[in-house]
Amino acid sequence: MVPTTPEFPAIRACIFDLDGLLIDTEDIITTAINQLLDKYERPPMTRSVRAQLMGIANSSNGDAFHDWAQLPISREQWAVESKEEFRRQFPLCAPLPGAASLLANLRRASCSAPSTATSQEDKTQIMLALASGTTAHNYALKTSTSAETQRMLDGFAPEHRVLGDDPRLPGRGRGKPAPDIYQTALRALNATLEAAPAEEEGRPILPSECLVFEDSVVGVEAGRRAGMRVVWVPHPDMAVEYRGKEQGVLAGRTGMVEAGDEAQLGEMDDGWAEMIPSLEHFDYVKYGLNVAS
Repeated sequence: MVPTTPEFPAIRACIFDLDGLLIDTEDIITTAINQLLDKYERPPMTRSVRAQLMGIANSSNGDAFHDWAQLPISREQWAVESKEEFRRQFPLCAPLPGAASLLANLRRASCSAPSTATSQEDKTQIMLALASGTTAHNYALKTSTSAETQRMLDGFAPEHRVLGDDPRLPGRGRGKPAPDIYQTALRALNATLEAAPAEEEGRPILPSECLVFEDSVVGVEAGRRAGMRVVWVPHPDMAVEYRGKEQGVLAGRTGMVEAGDEAQLGEMDDGWAEMIPSLEHFDYVKYGLNVAS
């Protein structure tokens, strides 16, 4: 039996990952790591290895990487050298295709959502947040040079940026696929609503009213575990690696990293997530979003 698409509430908030989704960090990380691998006469990372590392905090110094790389130096030395290489190359980050225009459009977008004051539907502005596992230090590096990157990311209010070392995060150390960072971003958005003047204050945004944008498999699972809808925009290497397994990714059921109760996950073809090839292909109409001209 073909599953039916559920009826969803209007989208009131969009929450974005950063690396590999809005900016080209994943390719920069790959270049930096491959340069160091070459220094130690090791082969460049394969597509399969890249797919295992994308979206996972500190993955370039984790077991999966080192078991594959078989480096002739200690993990401690690798950590020092890779950190220095990232410090050199992160300022080269630039927006990915469609990222700047999508964010600009969403800042002007509205959706039809029930008003708290009347039974009529009002046009509600979309709220935006950033939820990235990158640290504040690395975020500063990635936004330090490119004026285009700075302008694009400055559109996220500082209080709506949740980074990997944000003190607002519960259970420090639980990165994606745990839902913590997306739940924290939603709390930040709702805190802004609560602080609004009484005549402007709206009801809290529900998880099902949030749309998450992600490039990584673990990020999709984090969004699903948070009870949010997800748009998956995989890197071309990731898309090839997971060809034929897309539905498992969209349901958050790859089992790539242990994260907790499976009851939090989605079901195959349940309509809560979709895959698109780039942010340029995002369909505003599908999500009931109206972009002001």
